[in-house]
Amino acid sequence: MHPSLSLDRLTVPGFARVDVVETSPSTNAELAAAVRADPAAWPAPSALVAEEQTAGRGRAGRTWETPPRASLTVSVLLRPRVPAETLGWLPLLAGLAVVRAVSDGGVAAAVKWPNDVLLPAPDAVEGLGPYRKVAGILAEVVPEAPGAGSAGATGAGPAAPAVVLGIGLNVSQSAEELPVPTATSLALAGRPRPDRTDVLVRMLGELHAVVRRWEEADGDVAAAGLLDEYRAVSATLGTRVRAELAGGAGEVVGEAVGLDETGALAIRTDAGEARTVTAGDVWHLRRARRPHDRVNRPADPGELVGSPCRAAPDLR
Repeated sequence: MHPSLSLDRLTVPGFARVDVVETSPSTNAELAAAVRADPAAWPAPSALVAEEQTAGRGRAGRTWETPPRASLTVSVLLRPRVPAETLGWLPLLAGLAVVRAVSDGGVAAAVKWPNDVLLPAPDAVEGLGPYRKVAGILAEVVPEAPGAGSAGATGAGPAAPAVVLGIGLNVSQSAEELPVPTATSLALAGRPRPDRTDVLVRMLGELHAVVRRWEEADGDVAAAGLLDEYRAVSATLGTRVRAELAGGAGEVVGEAVGLDETGALAIRTDAGEARTVTAGDVWHLRRARRPHDRVNRPADPGELVGSPCRAAPDLR
């Protein structure tokens, strides 16, 4: 049996509220409903954590569940003070925060565009290369009544939109407890007896720090130094990929060469065409480089424009 979170150690500097429930169908859906019902009760940043999730929501309407007390299923309410067109960076920056939170224990994590965190594996599998998925992220804007966005906000100007950011991180699952063979957990990756409370506190702390830097740079990830940090841990950039576009809008095949100011993925096709993908599932088609094998070069300006592949992303 997996141990419960230690509530007396669950203090996260900068967070207004961290609630833990025994079970939830979906922490994203539950937190979004709570924010709509009473925005003042949920200042940003706040978090809702479930010891067990029975109908979690992923990208493209996928659902999933977790065994009790074996993973971290948490949804965070944020009101990022950044230009609306840069909100697409939020799930990417959350991935960077998760990488930092789990890497300090000697686990070399990586991010896969747009919303997965991976751990190295001894062999390659289709779509992931020499990695397995350890975490997934989903960000959703919460529609609110006019004027409701002031809770937890500072400064003048229009109210920042409420965004619920869901993170599911596999911590202590055995291979038998994982839903698919392409998944892994911190325990399976060689981290003995991972403490979920410590990992949660670190993860929320890293998220808070990353979002503050992003806000202080007015949403400019390059100026904040976050673009280079993201590139350094990306398993996608520099890799040949197939992007299956949202809504069945086709696919784009080529080399992932960069990210634009909105967080969209720039792909150079085999024909040399520059394409920009804003949402979809990305498959790694050849052995992905390890994130620190080399520093990703910045994409040339011409690689960040071209024929955009517009789909309905979570935050646009």
